[in-house]
Amino acid sequence: MAIKGRGKDVSVGKGSPPWMTTYSDLVTQLLIFFVMLFALSAAAVDEQLKKIKEKIDNYVEVSHLTNVVFTKITQKEGLVVSLREKLMFDSGKADVHNEAKRVITDIVRLLQGEPNRVAVEGHTDNVPIATQEFPSNWELSTARATNTTRFLIEELKFNPKRLSSAGYGEYQPIASNATINGRAENRRVDIVVRRLDIAEMKAWREKLRDQARKTVGQ
Repeated sequence: MAIKGRGKDVSVGKGSPPWMTTYSDLVTQLLIFFVMLFALSAAAVDEQLKKIKEKIDNYVEVSHLTNVVFTKITQKEGLVVSLREKLMFDSGKADVHNEAKRVITDIVRLLQGEPNRVAVEGHTDNVPIATQEFPSNWELSTARATNTTRFLIEELKFNPKRLSSAGYGEYQPIASNATINGRAENRRVDIVVRRLDIAEMKAWREKLRDQARKTVGQ
């Protein structure tokens, strides 16, 4: 359709050049490709954590630890291995029990060969503590996380570059502090196996491929 204006025809509704359609299709295909690549990478990361969780769950069941060791995978944190206070410490103390050290040693062995970063997090209930050693739950939770971390580094030779440690006091409960059982659940140390990001997953796979090539070449 043309509209006349001041002696000139003005075209309306003129289509895009053919190359624009081809370019748009290419951009769309590239976008789909990268979305699929991201989805596959995310699935691989989740699958890795599920396999680690399965190994730890089997160990917990065989070792009859189901009342003191719990695991879950969260989108925010990764794989969380919760160790209850009655396994780990005396009430109001931060020295790690020998039995707890044995359990932690076994769990860390199940992480051998995995490249994930690991966070050790201390938690308490909301019952106030005010001792000469620990003026508040902040100090208690931090000391418990720190002592657990020291055990990983000094006795198990865990790579400190992969470790972090923090105490959260009473401020990240997983149950109600209104009941005895709820408070018992909140008094814990969490060993958190972080998700791999895409770059870490790529580097890990390349390392596995290199190891496989060396093994085949021998």
